[in-house]
Amino acid sequence: MDIHRLAAEVSLLDGKIVRLGRVQMLRNKLDEFARQELTHDDHVVIEATGNAAAVAEVRSPYVDRIVIANPKQVHMIAHAKVKTDTIDATVLAKLYASGFLPEVWVPDPGTLALRRQVTRRTQLVRQRSRLKNLIQSILHAHLIPPCPHGNLVGISGRTADERAAIERHLGLINQINEALTVVEAAIAVHALQDPTIRRLMTLPGLEVTVAASVAAAIGDIRRFSDPQKLVAYLGLNPSVRQSGEGPAYHGRITKQGRGHARGMLVEAAWAAVRSPGPLRAFHKRIASRRGKHIAAVATARKLAMIIWHMLSKDTDYIWARPALLARKFRSVELRAGLPTSHARRGTAFDYNIPAKRAEERSRVEKAEAAYAAATSRWRTRPERQKAVEKAAE
Repeated sequence: MDIHRLAAEVSLLDGKIVRLGRVQMLRNKLDEFARQELTHDDHVVIEATGNAAAVAEVRSPYVDRIVIANPKQVHMIAHAKVKTDTIDATVLAKLYASGFLPEVWVPDPGTLALRRQVTRRTQLVRQRSRLKNLIQSILHAHLIPPCPHGNLVGISGRTADERAAIERHLGLINQINEALTVVEAAIAVHALQDPTIRRLMTLPGLEVTVAASVAAAIGDIRRFSDPQKLVAYLGLNPSVRQSGEGPAYHGRITKQGRGHARGMLVEAAWAAVRSPGPLRAFHKRIASRRGKHIAAVATARKLAMIIWHMLSKDTDYIWARPALLARKFRSVELRAGLPTSHARRGTAFDYNIPAKRAEERSRVEKAEAAYAAATSRWRTRPERQKAVEKAAE
């Protein structure tokens, strides 16, 4: 099936290609077509689009298997000189029949629901940022300096129309903040019931939003046989160019796969390196040679590999700080709407005790020092040492 917004072109491969016609992209039309034309032995191949998950949901009860193709890797369709919907559907069928079709993992309903919530939050945050930028542009046009406290209300010196525009934008920001609170509360409720998200939150730098985004992107960890496959899925692996007997050249990261989860991990890496622990020592070691930004991406890659081991072995992060983790979980409970308990002091209160906080910090600082001492004895590769000496000359 070559699906579009309004209709889908359907071709059948059963020894030869048979064109089954076009189907309107409506649930009742798709359901009617499936009951009339499809059997429980059929395999349906569709290309990954915005409505592919809904099409797969409607068709799955009537067929043996639904396959979603990766559009970035189906180059025969993207670069074809003669391109029609019928030809595209035919190519998909032939590639699948020959075993050369790059498939996309179809998540379960729970993971799909979590992905939708994470996407809604991202869209709301982007809309809010756009409105804030509009307000800043208006202030900049009238030579008004940025407010150091972030409160843009009550600044004088604007014309009436510009003042009305700012007030209108502020009203929209308030509406977005209310919607954002609802979405984040729904994510928090899901996180309290999801052991995967709670496990990911034991990592430094991963609060509930980042943990939920990463968990939604990964889905079932068993589909990744080793940590390198998870790193490649998130697009954090370096690109490689190699041909013939020549050496392999490594470049920038591929940036393939789930871009939102990749960005979240990079943000988490920046947060993780601000607190003591082996990850901060790792970041310092890379930053001393390659710079802070490359080191942050390398730390995000390291986080992805740690996540694979944690989820595969059902274990928490070994250097988690209990008081800080309890504070994280308590903030999630409050965001989810659970009642406050001012009269009682729970485990999250331990973070407010300086002696307790210093004890936990001392433990991870020792781990950081041990990692730094171990890596300081690593030798530079001979070819890299020669390159450094040649550059020095």
